[in-house]
Amino acid sequence: MPSVPRTFVGFGFGAIQGGLFLYEAFRSGRFERLVVAEVVPEVVAAVRRAQGRYRVNVATPTGIEVREVQGVEILNPTVLADARVLEQALAEATEIATALPSVDFYRRGEPSVAGLIAGAMRAKAARRGLPPCVVYTAENHNHAAEILQELCDAALGESERAAVRRSSQILNTVIGKMSGVIVEPAEIAADGLARLGDDFPRALLVEEFNRILITRIELPGFQRGIEVFVEKPDLLPFEEAKLYGHNAVHALIGYLLQHRGRRFMSDAAGDAKLMTFARAAFLEESGAALIARHRGLDPLFTPDGYRAYVDDLMVRMTNPYLRDRTERVTRDPRRKLAWEDRLIGTMRLALDAGVTPGRFALGAAAALETLGSSKSAADQLQELWTATDQPPGRKARLINLITEAQAKLKTKEHGS
Repeated sequence: MPSVPRTFVGFGFGAIQGGLFLYEAFRSGRFERLVVAEVVPEVVAAVRRAQGRYRVNVATPTGIEVREVQGVEILNPTVLADARVLEQALAEATEIATALPSVDFYRRGEPSVAGLIAGAMRAKAARRGLPPCVVYTAENHNHAAEILQELCDAALGESERAAVRRSSQILNTVIGKMSGVIVEPAEIAADGLARLGDDFPRALLVEEFNRILITRIELPGFQRGIEVFVEKPDLLPFEEAKLYGHNAVHALIGYLLQHRGRRFMSDAAGDAKLMTFARAAFLEESGAALIARHRGLDPLFTPDGYRAYVDDLMVRMTNPYLRDRTERVTRDPRRKLAWEDRLIGTMRLALDAGVTPGRFALGAAAALETLGSSKSAADQLQELWTATDQPPGRKARLINLITEAQAKLKTKEHGS
């Protein structure tokens, strides 16, 4: 493939875009043009006032480092003149990243993200001289790429789709990077964070970790400008490791800390009993289940590989420089207690592997406690679980485990 000038385009300017995709594109030094689309006028104006510069707070194991990204062209697609510039940038882009609140935002607005990307795909397929591209989808959805592809296909003619597939590919991602946008001025000042810009009260705080997994690229000869990402032929097992490993234990620690009235995830690091309890849940319940399910697929799904994964994450999840608040980790407990989500999903996976998930049951009991309901655990959980009871009796087994854990939580008769 001949060398072409590289353009990176991102959609959404939150912590994952500003602190991962756009940040890594800048650090690579391989892009002549960095473009980001953002619909919040105040954010667009702040980056423009800073002449395309913004700051990122990076939490390392030893402190917070402030790093600056330069040369960013920020565009508001709801402004006609900006939308036209964005369309041309997308046509010339080699790498595009969507980092939106959810996949629902692909179709919102006019022009929509899906419509803009489909237009770029059409241009690449029809015009010589335009480079092929990949699109990273970062909306924390197992099938984000497929959803965006379907929307793009709907915007393209049937005869265009085969040509588009030869010049563009949409990729799923597994992003195990902890990050956040801090908007409270007092919090920014108390934590000593650098603001996005001198005159804008918003701060990006991300951990240093950048080993992001992506779908294997099938475009012949394509070379990524962002080289730090890792390609995998099948991302689903790694998505499960993130949800039923990383996310599940993060929630477990968060709810138990909240039960104790603690404010920060880093408070766990000074509690040897809690760390031992959480690590055992990670290894013996989550790990045993995931290894049984995906054994032989990848070195991660071996006892040694998973142990290394656990050891790394136990340190990262309790990094004091991330200033990760238990309030953030434990928000939306109804979603986290859903049938397919991190706590109950991990318990189900463990039961499938013949493992009794008593530690995760305690996390689920602590999550139920935050709902403040006078209803029984059985009634609350039955309301949350609309899925079929598969295998039969599974819901009753889970409810029994969580009810038993509630009693332990109240009497403090538990290992944490």
